[in-house]
Amino acid sequence: MSTPFTDVAAEHALFNTKSRQKIQQTEFMTSAPTFRLCPPDVGLEVAFAGRSNAGKSSAINALTNQRQLARSSKTPGRTQMINFFSIGDTNRRLVDLPGYGYAAVPLEMKKEWQVELEEYLVSRSSLAGLVLMTDIRHPLKFFDEQMLHWAKDGDLPVHILLTKADKLKYGASKNALLNTRKRLKKLGLHCTIQLFSALRKEGLDELAGVMGNWYDYQLNDEKLIESDLSESDDTDNSDNEQAGVAQETGEQKDID
Repeated sequence: MSTPFTDVAAEHALFNTKSRQKIQQTEFMTSAPTFRLCPPDVGLEVAFAGRSNAGKSSAINALTNQRQLARSSKTPGRTQMINFFSIGDTNRRLVDLPGYGYAAVPLEMKKEWQVELEEYLVSRSSLAGLVLMTDIRHPLKFFDEQMLHWAKDGDLPVHILLTKADKLKYGASKNALLNTRKRLKKLGLHCTIQLFSALRKEGLDELAGVMGNWYDYQLNDEKLIESDLSESDDTDNSDNEQAGVAQETGEQKDID
């Protein structure tokens, strides 16, 4: 016999699964070299960010069940593009931000992209949430923390993935999760956090559930319902319609 608790848990699990199935419909949309050349600021976006070696591309590919949707640059940190992917329609988007923290990148380029990333996180009104990836073996480096503070400044919810959890034994990974939570609390940062392994495909449904809430999905009679975002299409966004945005080309720029 089911109880209210088991019913809620089952509904939560179903929502996560349905959200993941929806997110698997992701397709490449466009690439933008700067914040000002991003697509119109309407609908809802979820951005993925992380250091160049945090496994961001692997996480996106595992989540969407597509082997080469997100591509890593052969030289980490060299290609700095904001890549946009549509999920079902262009009103819900997954955004792959450039990898950061790679030592070989010239200092001036680092400074330029710090400005671009901060502007995107603080000023992008359609941005509903940030997924921050950090390697479980050495989590929350300096620029990770900087990203979290920028998100806090913009009142942006953040979900942290401790990636490459398969590199540690179960007990060690749980300790890393606990210690990172304690560190976030000391920093005054209120983020949700989970273990994640793209290699073992662990944590995919939990991540999809978080994103599903940000995308304003709803579960109705075991079907996933999308709220209507079409009203926002009339938003004046002329600054983001400048020439130079490679929209609908079908060719994605390599990123980290």
